[in-house]
Amino acid sequence: MMGSVTDDEVIRKRLLIDGDGAGDDRRINLLLKTVTKWCNSSGAPDESFTQYQRMLGTLAQCEFSLGKTQMVYDMNLREMENYGKIYTNIEQNITSAHQKITECKKEILRAKRVRKNRQEYDALAKVIQHHPNRHETLKQLEALDKELQQLSTIKENVDAKLELRKKQFHVLLSTIQELQQTLENDEKLDIDESNQQSPQESTE
Repeated sequence: MMGSVTDDEVIRKRLLIDGDGAGDDRRINLLLKTVTKWCNSSGAPDESFTQYQRMLGTLAQCEFSLGKTQMVYDMNLREMENYGKIYTNIEQNITSAHQKITECKKEILRAKRVRKNRQEYDALAKVIQHHPNRHETLKQLEALDKELQQLSTIKENVDAKLELRKKQFHVLLSTIQELQQTLENDEKLDIDESNQQSPQESTE
């Protein structure tokens, strides 16, 4: 499992450095050098035409890679929009969980008050009645204990769900930040490519 994680990290770094991993920067740099050499070349027409065709092929590959990168960029935008919806849904679930926890706490307090009142009532009844029905009193106490146990179980379940939502929300934020960093790196690569092409265009 650790090996798999390491491989993912290596692939991720390669993607951040080299676009989609196809060597676009190297291909563009090679194309620029080839164009410069071709412009300054005084070779045979046939050889010059063959070189020209090769440059067109390389340019087509670059355009194809750019189109694929644009598709990935658009897909990332859609994913970010989807993550935004998931984030909103998680926020709503967390709010709902807080409300349920508050309601459960109120129910527990109410059950404790009820139990306390019944215990006080039982104590007064024992004073009034010299021979109280102990069996019925024990049954009532057992019923209250079961009710409190059920409320405690509900509270534990709600707390567990809330903790799970918090973990999911943390993972979501980490993923969004990673996507934003990837998009910023892509934009920097595009700017660098434009800066590299601008000197060549001015020369032509």
